[in-house]
Amino acid sequence: MSTATRSSSTPRTPDGAGRRRAPRNRGRIITIVVVVLVVLAAVLSTKVVSNDSKELVGPKAFDPASYGQEQFPKVVTYVSGKAVSATELATALQADPTAAKKYGVASSTGIGAVVPVSFTGTVGAPDQTGLPVVTVPGVPAGFLVHVQLGPAINGTDLRDASGDVSLNDFENQIQYQDAGAALNDQLKAKVLAPLAGQDLAGKTIAVEGVTTLINPQSWNVTPTSVKVQP
Repeated sequence: MSTATRSSSTPRTPDGAGRRRAPRNRGRIITIVVVVLVVLAAVLSTKVVSNDSKELVGPKAFDPASYGQEQFPKVVTYVSGKAVSATELATALQADPTAAKKYGVASSTGIGAVVPVSFTGTVGAPDQTGLPVVTVPGVPAGFLVHVQLGPAINGTDLRDASGDVSLNDFENQIQYQDAGAALNDQLKAKVLAPLAGQDLAGKTIAVEGVTTLINPQSWNVTPTSVKVQP
């Protein structure tokens, strides 16, 4: 009598199925590890800043008035220490019109030199420039010495006096111009305001200031100090 062989009711797992499942698991693990590393890197690179931190304020806006108040005394000191006498400067220019560069620095426009100068002279009437002409003993004939005594002050000689201030110190051209105007405002407030209302014609004044010598024989001096002699 033959004996029938029963098939097992438990299905057999095809060979290699377990091995195929393993790569998929490894892929998930690698993905999870990468995500965790990315999140960790983001957390470590995040800087926590408190609400009252100065870092939230950003760079301070340029304030021309504050700039003028801070820098004008420095300009006055610089000019006082560097000023060449008008007699020496004019004599040198008479011999060599390019001698100004020996006494000053190149202007911001590249035309002429910015020179600190000092002199004592007699205030005369304004000429065609609209500025009074000051007669300075010892200055050769043919040289005109003008002084800006207000109310308007033109130019940026005070800003450019030392040669250390440039457009690169500011965010843009407007700030650069505002810096020059702020120094002129300080000049009007600190130096020229006490002279307001005085008739200086015929008076002797002692001046320290700055001029850009575009024309070596015609000076427009922006003063940093004006003292009326008794």
